[in-house]
Amino acid sequence: MRAKSVLTREVTRREALRTCLCGIGVAGLGMPALFGRTAAALAAEAAANDRILVVLELSGGNDGLNTLVPYGDDAYYRHRPKIGIKPARLRKLDAHFGFAPGMAGFERLYKEGRLAAVHGCGYENPSFSHFTSMAYWHTAAPNSGEEYGWVGRLADGLDPGGAPNFIVDIDETQSLAVRSRDHTPVVFDDPNKFARKAFFQEKPLFERVGDPSGEANASRKYLLEVARGARDASVLVREAWARYKSPVDYGLVPLDLPKVTALIEAGMPTRLYYTAFRHNAFDTHVHQGDLHGRLLTYAADAVAGFMRDVERIGRAGQVVVMIFSEFGRRVPENTSLGTDHGTANLMFVVGKPVKGGHYGAPPSLTALDAGDNLVYTTDFRRVYATVIEGWLGYRKTRDLLRGDFAPFPMFG
Repeated sequence: MRAKSVLTREVTRREALRTCLCGIGVAGLGMPALFGRTAAALAAEAAANDRILVVLELSGGNDGLNTLVPYGDDAYYRHRPKIGIKPARLRKLDAHFGFAPGMAGFERLYKEGRLAAVHGCGYENPSFSHFTSMAYWHTAAPNSGEEYGWVGRLADGLDPGGAPNFIVDIDETQSLAVRSRDHTPVVFDDPNKFARKAFFQEKPLFERVGDPSGEANASRKYLLEVARGARDASVLVREAWARYKSPVDYGLVPLDLPKVTALIEAGMPTRLYYTAFRHNAFDTHVHQGDLHGRLLTYAADAVAGFMRDVERIGRAGQVVVMIFSEFGRRVPENTSLGTDHGTANLMFVVGKPVKGGHYGAPPSLTALDAGDNLVYTTDFRRVYATVIEGWLGYRKTRDLLRGDFAPFPMFG
């Protein structure tokens, strides 16, 4: 009977989160009160577990071959006689590879030894659907299924108790990647609008949340804790953003990275941040050249600005960024001077603690599959394992990723 009552309570919680409390902010549920704690207390909590991972998703399928160009391979120009980027325009890293012309930020990070490029990332039987492939990357379960995202499962492993504010997802809607059994992510887009949505007449009622400490009914107590936590977390985020001032230039499109810096600077005890270059921006089927170049410039400038900003606040040694896209592009250019959905792609890991350089075997440009796509050489979960184990120190990657994936020697 005891086990049955516990199960019933858990189902009640899930249903409450899915239904009657879905109007709080964009998400932002499940956090006990934090606002009002001293800055010193927040800083002490953050210092105890001070390593932070920021995941940046390049949605739409970034063309890796025109990002880090293998200009030393003649096959690249045979496949792309019109959209291939000529050697004289590239930001050359060595005798074989060079970044796209606008990626000054990535070039600088690479030459400082703070950027690692992982080649040939993909998985068996790849999907060419944005939705399906992204679901595989979000769950780390290609051609399979998982109820929770890999970031959510990582949070459950790092802190099984479901610590408040452990995951922050900055986007219009919550990503599958951060869905968790024990943790409820803080999800917001505009910090200034991060508050419970209600009609004007209803707001005073929503602001009066009862004290859960004296509540005897377990389900009601939980709901009161959720409501109070959501209210307090929204205040904390808005206050952090209001206080944030930085001289650092993130470029024309800073993405959401300044918001991450603001929360880190404010002492938010978040260890896992998730954000995206949104709206399938990198789906470059038509006239790819100029558009893709601009997108890469925006992304490189934003990431480089973020790394300078976390250094400004004294946290550069504690922050690592992992960058991915749901698939690469087909190797030959198409008749519309763009590229179609492909397979294997690059991933990047950036930060002061990173041992920069090349990792993984670059896929062959002459031994393509039947669809003129790259044959992957690195299971993308190996990069996940690298940041999970090598950076965050969580050793149970086999259980988390449902397989054995040897980390790259990217960290000390």
